[in-house]
Amino acid sequence: MNTLLNRATPYLQATPLAVILGFFLAVPILLLLIVSFWDYDFAGMYPGWETFNYTDTLGSWVTWKTYLNTLKYAAMVWALTAFIGFWVAYFLAFHVRSATTQIVLFLICTVPFLTSNIIRMISWIPVLGRNGLVNSGLVNAGIVEQPIEWLLYSDFAVVLAMVHLYTLFMVTPIFNTMMRIDRSLVEAARDAGAADWQIVWNVILPLAKPGIAIGTIFVVTLVMADFSTVQVMSGGQSASVALMMRNQMSLLQYPAAAANAIVLLVLVLVMVAGILRIVDIRKEL
Repeated sequence: MNTLLNRATPYLQATPLAVILGFFLAVPILLLLIVSFWDYDFAGMYPGWETFNYTDTLGSWVTWKTYLNTLKYAAMVWALTAFIGFWVAYFLAFHVRSATTQIVLFLICTVPFLTSNIIRMISWIPVLGRNGLVNSGLVNAGIVEQPIEWLLYSDFAVVLAMVHLYTLFMVTPIFNTMMRIDRSLVEAARDAGAADWQIVWNVILPLAKPGIAIGTIFVVTLVMADFSTVQVMSGGQSASVALMMRNQMSLLQYPAAAANAIVLLVLVLVMVAGILRIVDIRKEL
């Protein structure tokens, strides 16, 4: 009896979490999958087993361009946040000796999160606008004769706002990983005559890969699901999959939006699975 109870204990302990995840994660995804096969018109949705939502999604060149544009944003934002996040985390972990100072500086990085994403995103408009701070400064300094148009309502503005919003999601896991690196490895490399850049490239970077992988998962999934930043910072001149789904829902085309959501979910899961195959992050979890 005791042996049976001991075997069942881990399952009993995991049951509350399994119920919560099942109710708030698995059930909504299942409902989304079911609705994606329904028919619809301007009057409502009709339960059935139709596949035209997926054929329309996967057979449209406009949809493919939208997915490629979303992947472009994800790649650009990931590259910038990974570069910035690595060096910010490296500075905090290896150049700030005091634990108190590390905590204070890290908290400073989180200060922007005291306001909503919308406010932080909109704050770029008076900075990048035609008569904004950047253009006014460049014109007054004589660097340019006319305001630069592409600073706002462009892909540049979208990527800049996303980097601003999501860099901390890259800094945090990389910093956590770097704090676990044995400092004796760095000292051994330095005693062996390695230069600073060699230590970073051959010692710190390989050991920080799990943190980079976790940050990549955070950033990529957030960018793929972001529609408000694309809509506001591009001025409606660009598109993303999430924005396309939002427009479909505003037109009451819920089954089409559900089909796009399932396709996007599969795409993100494939990307996450690829990352997990390359880097083992189990030690960081």
